[in-house]
Amino acid sequence: MKSDKESIDALIKETLTEEEAKFYEDLHEQNVLEMIFGLFQGKNKWILIFMNLVTVIFFGLFIYCLVQFFNVETTKELLKWGLGSLVFLIGVSMLKVFVWMQMDKNAIIREVKRLELQVSSLSGRITD
Repeated sequence: MKSDKESIDALIKETLTEEEAKFYEDLHEQNVLEMIFGLFQGKNKWILIFMNLVTVIFFGLFIYCLVQFFNVETTKELLKWGLGSLVFLIGVSMLKVFVWMQMDKNAIIREVKRLELQVSSLSGRITD
């Protein structure tokens, strides 16, 4: 299967101009670290920086509530710190889901761009 993909990629690169071929190379499949660092590029990097800052703050508050939970003795205090821990842990989880959805969105956009480039390349070949 890999040889089929490589042959298709080679066929596409043959039909592209030099500029289009460079653009096509930039759309390669990314590993997880490249996807994470790719979040901090573009128009929305400020919101992702803010979300990560809030995630770190929520995680710190979760740890604080958890430590307090194990240090108190009354039921009322246990409920208060336990609920605080749960709220901040859910907050961290929701913010992480948001970040993973942004990574998935970027991967889908990259694949759509690859498809657009392939369709453009093939349509140019058909008209020749």
